[in-house]
Amino acid sequence: MRHPARLGTALTLALATAGCSTAAGAGSGADGKPAAGAVSVTSCGRQLTVAGPPRRTVALDQTSTEILLELGLQDRMAGTANLKTKIPAQYEAAYARIPVIAPKIATGEQLRSATPDFVVAGSADLYTKDRAGTREELDALEVPTFVSAVDCPHQNPPGTTAFDLLFSDYENLGTLFGARERAGKLAADQRAAVAKAGENAAGVPQGAQRPSIVYLYSVFNGMPYVAGKNGLPSEMSRIVGARNAFDDVNEDWPEVTWEEVAKRDPDFIVIGDLSERGRPGDSAAEKRSEMARHPVISKLAAVRDGRILEVPGMELDPSVRSVHALGLLANGMKDLGHVR
Repeated sequence: MRHPARLGTALTLALATAGCSTAAGAGSGADGKPAAGAVSVTSCGRQLTVAGPPRRTVALDQTSTEILLELGLQDRMAGTANLKTKIPAQYEAAYARIPVIAPKIATGEQLRSATPDFVVAGSADLYTKDRAGTREELDALEVPTFVSAVDCPHQNPPGTTAFDLLFSDYENLGTLFGARERAGKLAADQRAAVAKAGENAAGVPQGAQRPSIVYLYSVFNGMPYVAGKNGLPSEMSRIVGARNAFDDVNEDWPEVTWEEVAKRDPDFIVIGDLSERGRPGDSAAEKRSEMARHPVISKLAAVRDGRILEVPGMELDPSVRSVHALGLLANGMKDLGHVR
């Protein structure tokens, strides 16, 4: 990040001129207590207080962008970044009105050029010195930073599921932006979708007969990346009464070998289609082709018998779209005969 002092001064002056609300503690009065009308939430261990709804928000990733658009907050957005796949049709018109400050991961200079009064990210690793700047640096500029609760599960009550944390993001953002009603409806609708998918579990054999799944996210340099214990697919599997075959790997998306996939011998395979991202091995067709020609994987019953489901790859990471993939999983299990 170049010229941090000059950029910091420029940003502070811009915020003051705009009269925008501010950072963790900036919604407080002289006595340190929250000012009248201020609201507070906790985000990954930090209390965020705003004196009023943010007016110049920057979303550092597509997940955050789509949540804000779903909440109808496009008029409060000063920038987006890090688009991975095509924006869904229902968001296209709203998205077209928002400046793209960076096509990929935003730098501190790109973020500050948007003069934000609030920043949202799906993961804390977007707030580093060589990216958008640390949360501490942005705090010093009185710019509050929000991180999805899904990215810090250990700072939330034990037993809270990934979907619970995602829905808490909707509600916390609704509180900060004065959009509680819309956020509450979104959370309620998606909780109902989770409950609907969960009806599968009653008709699925449990114990040793519980069906196992390998989630194939991407293939890079011929090597598969699959869902480990920490990713959303493990929770999705639990909801529908199945088991993630790589639940013993304490990562989100570990790189493994095809031979290791074969050892797990899953009952079926879920392919994440990332065609729009455009990297080698991203599309569902490429993944199917790789498995069909691999001397070991091609012999698996799941591959040989076509027990493969395709879902949009982005929906396998926590986002406003994830309940859609959960529904595809539940319906796919029925089609494959795993639900009585």
